Amino acid sequence: MARNTTILEEREKSKKMGALRGLVPFLAPYRRLVIGAILALILTACVSLALPLAVRRVVDGFAADNASLLDQYFFAALMIAMLLALGTGARYYLVTRLGERVVADIRKALFDKVMGMSPAFFERLMTGEVLSRLTTDTTLILSVIGSSVSIALRNLLIFLGGMVALLLTSAKLTGLVLLIVPAVIIPIIVLGRRLRVLSRENQDLIATSSGNASEALLSVQAVQAFTHEDPSRAAFADLTEQSFVSAQKRIGTRALMTVIVIFLIFTGVVCVLWIGARDVRAGAMSPGELVQFLIYSVMVAGAVGALSEIWGELQRAAGATERLVELLVTTDSVKDPVSPVALPRPVKGEISFDAVHFQYPARPETSALDGIDLTVAPGETVALVGPSGAGKTTILQLILRFYDPQKGRITFDGVNLQDMTRSEFRRAIALVPQDPVIFGATARENIRFGRPEATDAEIEAAAKAAAAHDFLTALPQGYDTYVGERGVMLSGGQKQRIAIARAILRDAPVLLLDEATSALDAESERLVQAAVDELSKTRTTIVVAHRLATVKKADRIVVFDAGRIVATGTHDELVQQDGLYARLARLQFTDGQA
Repeated sequence: MARNTTILEEREKSKKMGALRGLVPFLAPYRRLVIGAILALILTACVSLALPLAVRRVVDGFAADNASLLDQYFFAALMIAMLLALGTGARYYLVTRLGERVVADIRKALFDKVMGMSPAFFERLMTGEVLSRLTTDTTLILSVIGSSVSIALRNLLIFLGGMVALLLTSAKLTGLVLLIVPAVIIPIIVLGRRLRVLSRENQDLIATSSGNASEALLSVQAVQAFTHEDPSRAAFADLTEQSFVSAQKRIGTRALMTVIVIFLIFTGVVCVLWIGARDVRAGAMSPGELVQFLIYSVMVAGAVGALSEIWGELQRAAGATERLVELLVTTDSVKDPVSPVALPRPVKGEISFDAVHFQYPARPETSALDGIDLTVAPGETVALVGPSGAGKTTILQLILRFYDPQKGRITFDGVNLQDMTRSEFRRAIALVPQDPVIFGATARENIRFGRPEATDAEIEAAAKAAAAHDFLTALPQGYDTYVGERGVMLSGGQKQRIAIARAILRDAPVLLLDEATSALDAESERLVQAAVDELSKTRTTIVVAHRLATVKKADRIVVFDAGRIVATGTHDELVQQDGLYARLARLQFTDGQA
């Protein structure tokens, strides 16, 4: 909660409508649609401005008592109405299509950007907040591009054209109208600034609320297990209420602006109409001219009123655009090189750490690794053991280059990881994480995730090697059974075996196992361990384990403590040294012997 508040306070506020310029790169590829929409917009504005002229002719035609001329005027009015209908339909189609296309491109660009960001990025921004930007903010932009901008431009054209028409109809009455304009514009500017701040604040609170809800829902079992439902509800309710209060202020400000603007506009129209009526009685203008002037006045007043309302939408869109662009231009601490080096072929699988120092970005004062020198030879199985927080899993994260070390270098077959694209060397690595990731799909699709082009036979072979085949065939639809979001329909051991099958299917030269058998029962662990042992014979394997029984056969065991390597050797050698490993072994083996 406090973390979200800090993010909210630190985020820069939207200061100007110029933030909407961030949409230009997304509009540029669709120049034809933009031009077509603008032409349709100009057509509808011009036709709208021509309607009062037709009405004036009709009104004055009644006075002229010329039936033939009156018919022509009515026919002309009908043609104008048809043009207006066609232009409006074309404008709606082009603008709406443009909005949908641009928003789809923004969503894809945003997702592409976020999918390539390192874990350090998600230490600063919650997943739920990213999802809010993908949905709430892009919906706002869709509303603006697909509606508000075109309506704003149309009303702007009607305002400008209407003012010119008013001046040509009656300079005297137009002068009176112009006296009203400053009174209308001032509250738009003053209240508009307040509205912009409130809009951005409201959007930030919605995003924070989404992040809170996402975190709670993804951990709903833990929440319920610790009877934390009420505090979670209270935290979400508090954020939602803050969002409502902010929205209420924004709505109130916008309503006040609308009241002031509409009252001033129509008060002015009534005054002008009163003066115009006196001019008609005096013979200074015809009834048709007064009606024409009145219609133009209403059109101008309506345009200004619409602009005042749309201004609020544009303010919100500016804030949303700023948030999206802010995310799109975010630089990642882990970047691919401009001129990448290829991983040597064939891949041998040698991993080397050279004087590596590392601190997590969220904990810069604490060293996760302190001067690590470690080389894993091709085909070697190395086990990393030690107490929790010693730095074992950090080794795997650096091998995958989720983070970069602050000092030192890490090489893969002699090439610095930072000199290659991440996808280049990650294709040569298979990972089984401690907390297995299961997608909301079928069991078959979850295993195939390791190698999308794999055949069904290869998938089943991998499942058999991971001791998963029996339980998968026992499911209602076998391998094609939907396992639920995050694998909720599976036990912890079943999820772990699917993750192991996925890694086996990948058939990569380097295998990383982070507590790969921690969730398995004794029988499954024995079967999987046999499969892992067989798999490890032909590839470089790095195993992180707390259960020492799973690493006794490793070629080499590296003992970590407080981010440093404190001992290296085989199981028997380390037990004889009577150090940290020997103490851990005595705690775990019931007979007290290694």
